[in-house]
Amino acid sequence: MAFSTAGGGPFSTGPKMNVTPLIDVLLVLIIVFMLVVVEEQPTGLKTELPQQPNPKDRSIPPPNRTIVIQIRHVKPGTEHSQAEQAQAEHPQVMVNEEAVDWDHLRERLRDIFAIRVERIAYVEADDDIDFQDVADVIAIARIAGVDRVGLLTEDGKHVPVAG
Repeated sequence: MAFSTAGGGPFSTGPKMNVTPLIDVLLVLIIVFMLVVVEEQPTGLKTELPQQPNPKDRSIPPPNRTIVIQIRHVKPGTEHSQAEQAQAEHPQVMVNEEAVDWDHLRERLRDIFAIRVERIAYVEADDDIDFQDVADVIAIARIAGVDRVGLLTEDGKHVPVAG
C-alpha cells in the first residue's frame, strides 16, 4: 500500500516554497543598506594644525633663551634696600641674570612661561646655599607653571628632576 502526497507523484519531495518574493525583498534591503553606507561619509579626527606666525606681528618675541634661576648669596658690602633687608633670611634670586625679589618670583616666572611651549627651567645655586632655599625655588617654579626643573652642576651638565 502506497501513500501519496498532494501534488506529487512517486518522485515528489514535498511542497515547494516560492522564493522569488524573498529574493526580491533581500535585494531591496541590500540596495537600501548600500545607499545608507554611501551617504555616511567618514570623518577623520579634527585637528588643529600649527599656523605660521604672522611676520607683521612683532608684539611677542619668540622665546629662544633658556631660563636659568640662580640662587646666590648677597655679596657683603653692597647697599641693600629695605625690602632686601627684610628678606635677609633668603639668598638673592636671579632669573637670567635679572634680580628678582622672592615675593615676585612666582609672578615673574608665570609671565615668562605664559607664552612658552616648552616649560623647562634650570636652577643653579652656590655650593653653600641651604637645600631648603633650592627646594623653595623649585616649588615656586612648579606652582608658576614650569613642567620640568633641571639642576645645573658646576660642569654645566643638566640633571633633570622628575616630579
